[in-house]
Amino acid sequence: MNQTTDTILMIRPVHFRMNEQTAVNNYYQKEIDGVPAETLLQKAQKEFDVFVSKLEAVGINVIVVNDTQETDTPDAHFPNNWVSFHESGKVATYPMFAENRRTERREDIFDILESKGFAITEVIDYSSAEEENLFLEGTGSLLLDRVHRKAYCALSPRADEELLIEFCEDFEYLPVIFTANQTVDGERLPIYHTNVMMCLGEAFSVICLDTIDDKKERKVVLKHLKQDGKEIIAITEKQVTHFAGNMLQLRGSNNTPYLVMSTAAHKSLTKSQIDQIQKHATILSSSLDVIEECGGGSARCMMAEVFLPKK
Repeated sequence: MNQTTDTILMIRPVHFRMNEQTAVNNYYQKEIDGVPAETLLQKAQKEFDVFVSKLEAVGINVIVVNDTQETDTPDAHFPNNWVSFHESGKVATYPMFAENRRTERREDIFDILESKGFAITEVIDYSSAEEENLFLEGTGSLLLDRVHRKAYCALSPRADEELLIEFCEDFEYLPVIFTANQTVDGERLPIYHTNVMMCLGEAFSVICLDTIDDKKERKVVLKHLKQDGKEIIAITEKQVTHFAGNMLQLRGSNNTPYLVMSTAAHKSLTKSQIDQIQKHATILSSSLDVIEECGGGSARCMMAEVFLPKK
């Protein structure tokens, strides 16, 4: 089993805007006033294209698929929430909190991957849980340690405990469950996705421990990470607001490890944090200001890792 891959799926935005349906519990989204919708879309597409070019330049294999014109899918550029691809050849599709995100699930994407030589043996679809208002938003909610078979999950309106356990049984992971909070207008509220406050690399974890208010839960998370030999790179809640937790380790040419993040995340890091990271991977960052501000997600959310075997 590998923790990192050299292949990712990315969806180029076509209907980009601030998604009013996700803003109810994603406190990182903001309306950009006075900017016409068309201009916002062009800016987001430019950020997307530059990001893809940077990834490809270091040898990361990026499968780019355009979002469809027919659907109103303002968050389509965050595919990691509705699908995950596994080394076993299995694919999981997930139940989504926002109704207008449910049409992001597209079977034609599986055909595209198969046409590129990947083998899909089974699709396990959890989306019927939406009928019961239960959600688990892919590798936004689940941080998978694929080597040690652990699934870290911060419970929230978008990450249901029962569904997490069902996923863990189907894919043979041990659940590591906790709650991560942020301060919103003086109140502690759940962070909408685990991958905003935590990143798992091969030999390290970037994590905001301050968001785990329950000391016992914090201790358990730390115990699991240390047990598996991960160096802990602690970040602050302020850095989380700059998406410093929303990073992904990938492999480029000659298996070179890269830690991919946005420019805002990179700029928010201290010198000692950068030194810690660079012991394990080269930092690759790209400006995603508009996507972060309107979409409330960053670099990691835009990349669905492809671990599927080749035919």
